[in-house]
Amino acid sequence: MPRAENMPLAAPSLTAVLFGLTGCLVDFGARTRQQGAHSAEHAEATPGALDSLSSLQRQQIPCAWLDELPAALTQPLAASLPAWITSSQQLATNNPWPSPNACWRALMALNVDQLDGCVLVSGEPRLLQSGLNAGLWTVGLASCGSLCGLAPSEWHALSHKEREHLRGKATVQLFSLGVHSVIDHLGDLDTCLADISLRRLKGEKP
Repeated sequence: MPRAENMPLAAPSLTAVLFGLTGCLVDFGARTRQQGAHSAEHAEATPGALDSLSSLQRQQIPCAWLDELPAALTQPLAASLPAWITSSQQLATNNPWPSPNACWRALMALNVDQLDGCVLVSGEPRLLQSGLNAGLWTVGLASCGSLCGLAPSEWHALSHKEREHLRGKATVQLFSLGVHSVIDHLGDLDTCLADISLRRLKGEKP
C-alpha cells in the first residue's frame, strides 16, 4: 500500500456559504431594489438556486441569506426557498454595506467559529465588498445581479450578442472589485465552489 504521505490530500470542505437574497437566490436582476416593491416574478428562485442549496444541505454546509431590504419585502421574496436556510436581516441604516458586520453577524448566527472556508455569493457589488472586507471568499454573479438589472423576460428577449455584452461588462466590474470568482448564475456554483476548495488546498487565502 502507498505510504500515507504519498496519498493525495482531499480538498477541504467549506465552512459556510452566505448568499445575497435579491439578485442571487431570488429576484433575477434584483428588480425589487430598483422598484421598491416585489412581484410574483421577483419571488421566483433564480436558475440553479434550489439545486445549489440542496447540494450544500447534503454536504451539511451551513447557509444563510443576507439582504438590506425591509422584512416586508424579503419575507415574501424568500417564500420559494427551503425553510432550513437561515435569514440574516439587516437594516440599511445599521452598519450598512460594505461594512463587514453583516457577514460576521450571519456567520455568528450559524455558529461558525472560523472565517477560513467561508464563502459569500452575490450579484450585488456592495454586499460583495462587505464579504471582501470581512475576509471571505467571494463569488460574483454576472447575469442575474444588479449590474445587468434585467427581469428574466427582459433578459431572454435580448439577442445572444446583447446578453454576452452585458454579461462581459458585469464580469469586468465584479473582478475589478477584487472578487475571487465570477459565474453567470447559481447553476454554475457547484463547480465554482469545488475550485475554491482546490485553491484552499494549495494554500491560497482570500
